[in-house]
Amino acid sequence: MIARIWSAQAAPDQAPAYADHLRSHVLPVLRAVEGYAGAVLLQRTASRGVEIVVVTWWRSLDAIRAFAGADIDAAVVADEAASLLTQFDQRARHYTVVMQDGVAPGSRGDRT
Repeated sequence: MIARIWSAQAAPDQAPAYADHLRSHVLPVLRAVEGYAGAVLLQRTASRGVEIVVVTWWRSLDAIRAFAGADIDAAVVADEAASLLTQFDQRARHYTVVMQDGVAPGSRGDRT
């Protein structure tokens, strides 16, 4: 399993709109990619607004390529999403999941 991690910043009034964009536009696309295994959206209040971290799980690098293209580290940020953010990473980071303990996020079957 591979975790793809990307982060951004949003104004407090735009963070809910970004969550809605992720839910309604991005997740349907991801779910259609063979090898996509789930996602979580993390947020916290920061000094410059709301820090956003998106973690997606993938079964292989090929699955990530099917979503992100040949340069798997390139961030995939639609213009609509970019307009909701004050700053965002141009590159995603990938980590091999070495160990996991406990209940995975969304394991209750949530599709929020």
